[in-house]
Amino acid sequence: MTKLSKLNVSNPKIWVVIGVGVAGILILAEVQRRRLKARNSIKEDFGAFIERVELLPFPQPPPPAAPLSLSALTFAIKDNIDVKEYVTGFGSPEWKRTHEVATKTAMVVTALLKNGATCVGKTIMDEFGLGVTGENLHYGTPTNPKVRSHSPGGSSSGSAVAVAAELVDFALGTDTTGCIRVPAAFCGVLGFRPSHGAISTIGVLPVSQSLDSIGWLARDPSVLHRVGHVLLQLASVEPKRTRYFVIADDLFQLCKVPKQKTMYVVSKVIEKLSGYQTPKHLNLGQYIASNVPSLKGFREDSANQQNGMSTLTALSSVMFLLQRYEFKTNYEEWMKAVKPRLGSKVSAHVAAAMTSTPENIKILYKVRTEMRVAMQNLLKSNSILVLPTTTDPPSKLKSRKGLSAEVHDRLFALLSIASMSGCCQAAIPFGEHDNYPISLSFIASHGTDKFLLDTVLDMYSSLQEEVSIQSSASPLPDANGSIDASELLKEKGNAAYKGKQWNKAVSYYTEAIKLNDNATYYCNRAAAYLELGCFQQAEEDCTKAISLDKKNVKAYLRRGTARESLLFYKEALQDFRHALVLEPQNKVASLAEKRLRKLIS
Repeated sequence: MTKLSKLNVSNPKIWVVIGVGVAGILILAEVQRRRLKARNSIKEDFGAFIERVELLPFPQPPPPAAPLSLSALTFAIKDNIDVKEYVTGFGSPEWKRTHEVATKTAMVVTALLKNGATCVGKTIMDEFGLGVTGENLHYGTPTNPKVRSHSPGGSSSGSAVAVAAELVDFALGTDTTGCIRVPAAFCGVLGFRPSHGAISTIGVLPVSQSLDSIGWLARDPSVLHRVGHVLLQLASVEPKRTRYFVIADDLFQLCKVPKQKTMYVVSKVIEKLSGYQTPKHLNLGQYIASNVPSLKGFREDSANQQNGMSTLTALSSVMFLLQRYEFKTNYEEWMKAVKPRLGSKVSAHVAAAMTSTPENIKILYKVRTEMRVAMQNLLKSNSILVLPTTTDPPSKLKSRKGLSAEVHDRLFALLSIASMSGCCQAAIPFGEHDNYPISLSFIASHGTDKFLLDTVLDMYSSLQEEVSIQSSASPLPDANGSIDASELLKEKGNAAYKGKQWNKAVSYYTEAIKLNDNATYYCNRAAAYLELGCFQQAEEDCTKAISLDKKNVKAYLRRGTARESLLFYKEALQDFRHALVLEPQNKVASLAEKRLRKLIS
């Protein structure tokens, strides 16, 4: 007889053991089922809200008076904005635990309630407003409705998601170093950062008072406009002015979205609208280098960075120094007393702030003042600067490394312009590229918020129509022609290049390319573009040359130089390594490879 047959099945202990085992299996199966269901489903509110709060609007005026301007609109607010009888959490459970309920509602919220809007909740944010990805260790990361496996952007992540998911008509956030503009871009909605100091910050927890601005997000340009009129207390009518546009060519070189989908769209719309002047083109980095002299001490010289790009990198570094200094002043005492548990990315930001000791804090404020004056002189009261809102698509969620150094440098080169000048900026959705949202920005000088809001409202439908047209348009193929004629044009281009007539060289090479799709012509034109500081055009030409000739060493070297100048360090490193494979003794490639390897590590 086997051991199994000797078991006494009438023994109740045996059935208890069997029951427990079966129950355990069932419980485990149910847990796995629920996890799978949670993984494959999205929260009803896309994880946007940290707390549901209902604040009803003030009473409507009786007829025949017109309804209030924001009547029937719903909104949400970021978790650093006070609501009476609720604790303002600042995105941190430790902060919420150690603070009392607010005794008053923030002025900005009261203004919205007075004008007929209804508040429905508080939204998730990066802890202490110190992130750009929108991820929160404690409360979770809101789900980006546009790209669900990628970051919604931060720190006003919940506000952007609530708007993009159509949970509210608009939402309030704050913008210090891009905290509204980035999530607006990543979630495909409109975002507005008003002029610094234009809206009262009473009842809003600061990050850095010199950079903070209360802003808002919306899907509809008319809602963006109406909210702006309420919060900025703007006059309803203003004389129509001629609008002038300035396109920042160097900033578009930092972005990999084809210009056909951005700059070209704006130019086409301006041609069609009355009261709009033909746009001018500008290298903004070089303009700032010439007009913000205090930045010189923060600029790093580089053989492969034009003066303008190193200036923009310096501007963003000053922005972070200023943010850290003021954050430390505001919260050092609390941080030392509480020692809160922080997410790894936020912990790095806080540590940098707590250990920051700027040698001369006055110079940081001087840069800010000079930037305000420089942008005022450039834009005056009737011009708008056109630039990309962000440079790269949203990062994947739960990325351990976070933003790479090169992505960080490119992104904040753009974002520091409005933050450091105090200008107003509108982020506008521009369709998609490679299944990711595209966003373009308009910047106007400090105090011209109504002019900018009116411009966005006036242009929005035409912009979206042109975006749709360009999305379905195909680029025209180059024509082929006489090889002899093309060679003659190439030689003329070479002569112009040697004579340092870079623009003339580009023209000759372009004519040669029209006649003959030749790798050398593209590679030569790229060299001329590099001399002109047109790095994105140089990169595109080298890519075309490589597609025609896989062993074109010069194309790899020049593309590597262009990519390094555009702050795409990893891709540049790959190009120089490829050149070394083709020519192991190439000194230029060897030196560049060592430099970039050290920089990335």
